[in-house]
Amino acid sequence: MRAYRDQYASVFNDGRNVVLIGISNDPIEEGQSWLADEDFPYLFASDPTGEVYASFGGNLRDGGMVGGRSVVVVGPDGRIAGVMPQFNQVDPQAYEELAAYIDEVTPEPEDP
Repeated sequence: MRAYRDQYASVFNDGRNVVLIGISNDPIEEGQSWLADEDFPYLFASDPTGEVYASFGGNLRDGGMVGGRSVVVVGPDGRIAGVMPQFNQVDPQAYEELAAYIDEVTPEPEDP
């Protein structure tokens, strides 16, 4: 997720009023110290049962597990713009897919 954080402003124009939520089944205690040390421009959620992730439209794996490093994209209107079941932070294609969700709900302004 650091790679995404480091590219956030330049690649996605600061997200253009889009909220990103990284979701996992991990207990909140596991990530608290790590998150406190980082400066992430998005949210993280602990969803031990997978119910919240499923309510966003994500498909759970066997045993009610959230896909590894899942990302939910929320548009400026508060609606779910997309669910990425497995965001691979080292794969450039993941950033292209994420940018497509962001561009869909908040297209870049056209030059006059």
